[in-house]
Amino acid sequence: MSKALEKTYDGIIIGAGHHGLILGSYLAKAGLKILLVERRLTYGGGLSTREATLPGFYHNLHSINHFHITETPWFKDLEIGERVTYITPRYEFGQAHNDGTALVLGRDLEESVANIGRFSKKDAETFRTWNLKAEKITRDILLAERFSEPLPQAERDALLARTPEGRDFLAVAARQPLDVVRELFENEHVQLLFLFKVSLFGTWLVDTTSKTSPMGSVIRAFDLESGYQLCQGGSFNLARGLMESFIANGGTFQPQVNIAKIVIENGKATGIELADGRTVRARQFVASTLDVHQTFETLVGRAQLPAPFLSKIDKFQYTAWSLFGVHWALKESPRFAAEKFDPNINRALKWSLGAETMEDLFEAHEDTKAGRVPKLVQFGSGPLSLLDPTQAPPGRHTTYAWHVMPLDPALGGQRYENFKEEFSDKIEQTFARYCPNMTPDNILGRYVYTGREYVQEMVNMRGGDIFMGAFNAEQVMYNHFGYRSPIPNLYTAGSGSHPGGGISGGAGYITAGVIAEDLGIKPWWTPVNARRALEKLNASD
Repeated sequence: MSKALEKTYDGIIIGAGHHGLILGSYLAKAGLKILLVERRLTYGGGLSTREATLPGFYHNLHSINHFHITETPWFKDLEIGERVTYITPRYEFGQAHNDGTALVLGRDLEESVANIGRFSKKDAETFRTWNLKAEKITRDILLAERFSEPLPQAERDALLARTPEGRDFLAVAARQPLDVVRELFENEHVQLLFLFKVSLFGTWLVDTTSKTSPMGSVIRAFDLESGYQLCQGGSFNLARGLMESFIANGGTFQPQVNIAKIVIENGKATGIELADGRTVRARQFVASTLDVHQTFETLVGRAQLPAPFLSKIDKFQYTAWSLFGVHWALKESPRFAAEKFDPNINRALKWSLGAETMEDLFEAHEDTKAGRVPKLVQFGSGPLSLLDPTQAPPGRHTTYAWHVMPLDPALGGQRYENFKEEFSDKIEQTFARYCPNMTPDNILGRYVYTGREYVQEMVNMRGGDIFMGAFNAEQVMYNHFGYRSPIPNLYTAGSGSHPGGGISGGAGYITAGVIAEDLGIKPWWTPVNARRALEKLNASD
């Protein structure tokens, strides 16, 4: 019997993904006695890196690219940079085409504008104009809002409406991302790459037809100043660094904890009851980073929740798609035929491959929505070990493909295991169309990891939803699920809360400030304040 489960704590955090680790580190450093419990033996959630193909080849099975991580407040406050190294590639997005051309966007504005200009001079100037707006909006608005409890809509809109940049942001956010991209750009290749960029900010193809984008995913697609980074050695190293911080700050971690319920006494959350009947007490709070339904239906129970909150749970939506992942161990990194057009395509952090026209994209979208296996093979990828040699043995390489797929596609009676291998072969064939060296002779090993597998391991990812909650307008920003629950002392700090899924650390960071405020603890850190940030914007004449 673990001694950790025989004690009473100030706070218990359920789930040792990155949100739980960040929340625990802040509150443990604030002097609270914190217990972090996890169902599995490991920790880190989607920060998962494994030698899935061959020894020495490290594959990031879930999260790969992390947006602006080293500039997040928690990365700096917790001094994670002392424990973890990040790589910021010069070239961020690349898209190769059947005609031998390629469009590459990097960190340098002039280089990116020139690359777009090879396809459309008009689109290049449009990008230049919007880049200037987008980088200011990202700095002054988006990043502040990403790490602060959302303001009520009326207050937020009033503050934003005072400034030109705020009005630009509101106007774009009120429109469908697809319409904005099609209106701004004339060249189809440029439109395709920008839709891919927008999709990575939480929407993907099958969600880009949302009516609005209040989190500003379209604006972020024009920003070159902030961007994606790669965790050296594999994504799990971020989880390792966060766990080291949690332990160093006095936290207690207990894996393999099977929770039967969250204990509610006299209307308040007071601890957790384990499947074996034991109870672990929490004097001041319980915080769950699990998905909305596990937390409130499984661990709390509908009978203990008020009707309006139950209605909110019943309306909560998950994405209607999952990911079909393939990971390869290679002799050499993929080399594009299009390197003759732009050699930097080989080193772009993220590739968009397979779609040549908007019609291609819409066809794949319709297939996925209808539960069919997409006829068009279109996926995201990237040259991981070329940018970070520590992720493969010397002279060897890794890459991957993430293809949007229904969780349970209509297979017409075909066995799923056979389908996995057959569709993986199709992905390889498509890859080879753009990269002639992606041949069987170059492939040393292959590991297929689809929604069917990861929902068994990551039960938070209900229905295959890697974000644990759809990024639609009805449940982001001021409409998000919230940090405080209707039950006193019970908090939610997971991806159902703003700023949503993906590796941002936002929900864990913000919840730390919310709990500190409720407990009357003076934060040792300076919490990000969106209201103050928006008030500082220069008012227009």
